[in-house]
Amino acid sequence: MNCAAILLLSCFTCSSAIYIPNRPEPKKLKYLIEPPVYAEVSARRGGNITLPCILRTKPTHYKVKWTKLEPERRGPENIVLISNGHAFKPYGHLGPRASLRKAHGMDASLQLCHLELEDSGRYRCELVNGIEDESVVITLRIEGVVFPYQSTNGRYQFTFHEAKEACAEQDGTLATFKQLYRAWTEGLDWCNAGWLHDGTVHYPILYPRPSCGGELLPGIRSYGPKDKTHDRFDVFCFTSLTSGSVSYIAGSFSYGQAAQACKHEGAELALVGHLYSAWRFQNYDQCDGGWLRDGSVRYPITSPRERCGGMPEAGVRSFGFPDKTLHLYGAYCYR
Repeated sequence: MNCAAILLLSCFTCSSAIYIPNRPEPKKLKYLIEPPVYAEVSARRGGNITLPCILRTKPTHYKVKWTKLEPERRGPENIVLISNGHAFKPYGHLGPRASLRKAHGMDASLQLCHLELEDSGRYRCELVNGIEDESVVITLRIEGVVFPYQSTNGRYQFTFHEAKEACAEQDGTLATFKQLYRAWTEGLDWCNAGWLHDGTVHYPILYPRPSCGGELLPGIRSYGPKDKTHDRFDVFCFTSLTSGSVSYIAGSFSYGQAAQACKHEGAELALVGHLYSAWRFQNYDQCDGGWLRDGSVRYPITSPRERCGGMPEAGVRSFGFPDKTLHLYGAYCYR
């Protein structure tokens, strides 16, 4: 397979003396307090979060501006909120869910409620006084799970834009590289290349094998940026905790019968993202193949055992997209 590889497990040798070039000392903040060493906060979809920003001292006249830096910019700046110390004004699509905590007179921390998958990323708290502007950056990580996804028509069928739509249809969003990397460290091993949020294409390998890059070391293999309109691959989607629940109905249903069985229970066939969320956050374990809304058949395993696929790792197993008229599987419902 012709591809560049980002090898995340490597051996390095170094000499006893290492030259380190002179670098300027980081600017010491006068007005803002530096965030912790790991300036990251974690939350789940639907929850609330506070991104800390504390003033050490106040200039005479100032504003505090919160901006979302990534993974997606909207115009020159993706401003969330601006405050003059007395009142604040929200901006953009995040504004209606944003406010200042104001726990005390020096508190400029940002509060976000009803978190969505797209809220993850880096946020900048900037003190603006026209002379000595300062800023700190905090990362918001939405806890979730990455899952690979293929078209019903087979391998490597999605353009970038089709991949984005496919994830949304399965209660997900395009995964970022950081999310894929975290999933790889947690055990994701997948031999098909898929789109990520930034328009690059990768696949994660824990166990090198001839059909997946040969002798290359374990890591996140990269195809680099690809043409979003013409190139076609699978996709890596990201989802988080859902507000509903997944249940299994035993039976030998066709696809249509499975949908009716769920409807009879006041539910609907689950999406792929629903099943992954239940597996990840509720330790859902069911050793029975069941229909999902996209026409695929899958089952979640949290306690691997010989008679449930025989694989040593936990995960969501897939039978692909069988003929919908086959009366062989149960139904996974969501409500």
